[in-house]
Amino acid sequence: MKTQIDHLIVMAQTLAQGVQWCEATLGVTPAPGGEHAQYGTHNCLFKIATPSHPLAYLEIIAINPAAKRLAHAEAKRWFDMDDPALQAAVAVAPRLIHFVANTDDIQAARTALKTQGIERGPAAHASRHSRRGLLQWQITVREDGQRLFNGALPSLIQWGKADDAEPLRLHPRNSLPRSGVSLQSLAVTHPSADKLVAAFDALGLTGVALATGPADLVATLKTPKGTVVLHSHGI
Repeated sequence: MKTQIDHLIVMAQTLAQGVQWCEATLGVTPAPGGEHAQYGTHNCLFKIATPSHPLAYLEIIAINPAAKRLAHAEAKRWFDMDDPALQAAVAVAPRLIHFVANTDDIQAARTALKTQGIERGPAAHASRHSRRGLLQWQITVREDGQRLFNGALPSLIQWGKADDAEPLRLHPRNSLPRSGVSLQSLAVTHPSADKLVAAFDALGLTGVALATGPADLVATLKTPKGTVVLHSHGI
């Protein structure tokens, strides 16, 4: 099982607000992404890959006001996006809220977390149309929509169909141009850092610094505006 950082998630109140924040804060304009019909959200993206994090990109995501209500009225959107505290925070400004880890065996990764007493959620099949074809993936989404550990425990993603010979062929990193932004480091502080260390070890996830402290997810980016540090501040 191989697991690595796939993408960072910044939530905005609206996608237009997210684009404006990105241009003002990071000095780049993100590329259009698509819509996620299952969750009533939409996004835009830009590449932040480096040799240490070859798949990395940043996703700006927002609730899509034009989307129809979710198929199940009780269902929650992914990444805690229905949480009132999170919505209040991003109403002030877009914020780093979570990250996603890529795995080549999502069921084995889910089982590895279960051995640590962590239910990451079932692997939901998702897709969106891209300029290069239908982009398909599996991603862990709990029924309650929770990220867990204040967003510091990654959601798990496996790209492509189960029988896909080239599962990363349509990965966003292959179609996104160089942005001038690169991920220098990703770090986590959390009161339950010991549990996160065990979870990351079980997944074989490296490249994320962990320490005990107030809940925070910290991404350091090299950008056209210089070094920019994004914080979740435990929201």
